[in-house]
Amino acid sequence: MVWKSFWRAVGSIPGFTPIARRTVTVDRWLSRITRGRVVALGMAPGLLLTTVGRKSGQERKSPLQYVGEDGTYVVVGSNWGGPNAPGWVHNLRADPKATVTVGGRDIAVEAQEAVGEERERLWQLFVAQWPGYARYREQASHRTLRIFRLVPRP
Repeated sequence: MVWKSFWRAVGSIPGFTPIARRTVTVDRWLSRITRGRVVALGMAPGLLLTTVGRKSGQERKSPLQYVGEDGTYVVVGSNWGGPNAPGWVHNLRADPKATVTVGGRDIAVEAQEAVGEERERLWQLFVAQWPGYARYREQASHRTLRIFRLVPRP
C-alpha cells in the first residue's frame, strides 16, 4: 500500500507525464508477457484491453488503468492529456464488444460510454485513485475525455 501511495504522489508531479509516456512500450511488453497480471507498471489496477481496429480490422491491445465498480471495469481515454483521444476510444465507439485481460483471465466485455452525472461520478473515482488524471483533463481541455464502463458479457 505504501508503494501505491508513493506512485500516486509521484504521478501528481507535473513533470511526471512526459517521463511516464516513455514507459508505454515497456508497459505494453510487460502486460503481454504477464497476460495482464502486471499493467500500469504495477502503479495502479490495470488491465489489457483488446479491441478491433475500426479501420484495420486488426486486434489492438492497450494496457490501461481501471477502476473496478459493481463487477465492471471503468476506463478513461485520457491519452496522458494529449491532443487526441487514444485509438481504443474510437475502436470501442465503433464496436463496443471487446476483451479485457485481468490477472491472466480473458473476459469478454461490452463497452458503455458514461455520460452526464454518471460520467462525472466515475471521473471522481479515477482522480481519487490517480490524482494525475486531473492534470490530464486540464491538458486536454479542448476535448472530452471519454469514460467507458466495460461490462462482462455472458
